Amino acid sequence: MSELLEKARNYEEKAEKQISPDDRPVFHFTPRTGWMNDPNGLSFYQGKVHLFYQYYPYEAKWNAMHWGHAVSSDLVSWDYLPAAMAPDEPYDSFGCFSGSAIELDDGRHLILYTGVHPKKAKSGFEMLQTQCLAVGDGLNYEKYEGNPVITGKDVPEGFSQTDFRDPKIFRQIDSSYGCVIGNRSDDGSGALLLFESEEGFSWHFRSILDRCRNEYGTMWECPDFFFLDGQAVIITSPMEMKQKDLEFYDGAGTICLIGSLDEKEKKFIRQSVRTIDHGLDFYAPQTFEMPDGRRIMIGWMQSWASCFVPEDHRWFGQMTIPRELSIRDGRLIQSPVREIESLHEKKVHYENIAAGEEEVELSGVRGRVMDLNVTIRDDEETSCESFVLCFAKDNQHECRVIFSPENSVLTIDRSKAGFTQDFVHVRSCRVQKQSGRLNLRILLDRYSSEIFVNEGEQVLTMTYYSPGEADRITFEARGKAHIDVTAFTLRTGQKEILRRD
Repeated sequence: MSELLEKARNYEEKAEKQISPDDRPVFHFTPRTGWMNDPNGLSFYQGKVHLFYQYYPYEAKWNAMHWGHAVSSDLVSWDYLPAAMAPDEPYDSFGCFSGSAIELDDGRHLILYTGVHPKKAKSGFEMLQTQCLAVGDGLNYEKYEGNPVITGKDVPEGFSQTDFRDPKIFRQIDSSYGCVIGNRSDDGSGALLLFESEEGFSWHFRSILDRCRNEYGTMWECPDFFFLDGQAVIITSPMEMKQKDLEFYDGAGTICLIGSLDEKEKKFIRQSVRTIDHGLDFYAPQTFEMPDGRRIMIGWMQSWASCFVPEDHRWFGQMTIPRELSIRDGRLIQSPVREIESLHEKKVHYENIAAGEEEVELSGVRGRVMDLNVTIRDDEETSCESFVLCFAKDNQHECRVIFSPENSVLTIDRSKAGFTQDFVHVRSCRVQKQSGRLNLRILLDRYSSEIFVNEGEQVLTMTYYSPGEADRITFEARGKAHIDVTAFTLRTGQKEILRRD
């Protein structure tokens, strides 16, 4: 074990004890200590789900990237393991950047990640990005002596050697290994390069899987490629996206491409391109397959444009609830993993509640940790200009969810949610009513909400940092709306941390 990795492990074990469980979310994953961004290495290995993550243990600020590590048996509770990697080799001295993991035929756990190190250039220094390996047993990992295994020399002409990162490894139909790597092509826009390997250690370039030619952002980060319900799927996070209607938004985004794969040419054939999450805090998602066949996705529940760290927080960064993926009517459907129901406790249910100009509060529907279902119904007697649901609310704070039936637009607004910086707080998307109804399932967890629309057709995610005492939930409307409400309080008992020497 290197000195840098040993130092990180010793530090995180001590620092974690200074963070009270009451200062963390209940069922959303947070780093053991310090800073966290992208989920990495999501995989099922030796009977557990392994979650690695971009990590700087020493401060709640981005810095030289390590890999944090945790495991779960149920997808809703996580046990911290010691940090898996530190930037302790010449080829990753600036950081062990994002990557993925897979089980080898011999039972070992293989990590493929981007190592970043400075290189002298005419203008000073540039950051060189190469792809590197580490092999382990689910607890300890050794970096491969042959690193790096994919370098700029392997990149085809016209593609970047410095914007070349985030490999996602997978098994191909013939049981060989493939990986997709984010890149920027010579026209300045995003592309995905496909590499192949027979045994996971020696790699060669195969094809340009897809490229966007400046239609969907510039650099394509954190790509994923898999098959789901008989179709080929690409997930990626483009930088510098441009606003388009209410489907794509300015800045760093996440998109899902659904189509098919030309197996001979190894080219992706698009059928549709849509935003994955229409909220304010979602980036760099990664997927894996459970033994029961479910495709599970976890994303970083944050945006680079709105990294707000409260002064008293010793940790920063949350992961979304793991989401089950499927395809319905040609679009990606996302649902909270069914295991979340194991946290359900008290249930309250209301039908046909009339919401009007006066705020409505319902007994038993209050708190910062809740699984809340709201159905907004149209009928002949209902005339509603807008419907507003507020949560995390007190006299000074609130988060708002606003539905405008006339143009079928759903808006989230966290302008009064405890932030002291002026960045984007409002986001809208167009939704579809089903048989005159709109269904919202809202997972609340102290500092965040994930809003699933119409059983997962769309999702809007946002974080906030208002005081925990701001816990009222209210309903109102301009005009009149009829709603059905089902709410579950969730078990908040904190699990013990798994410690290993």
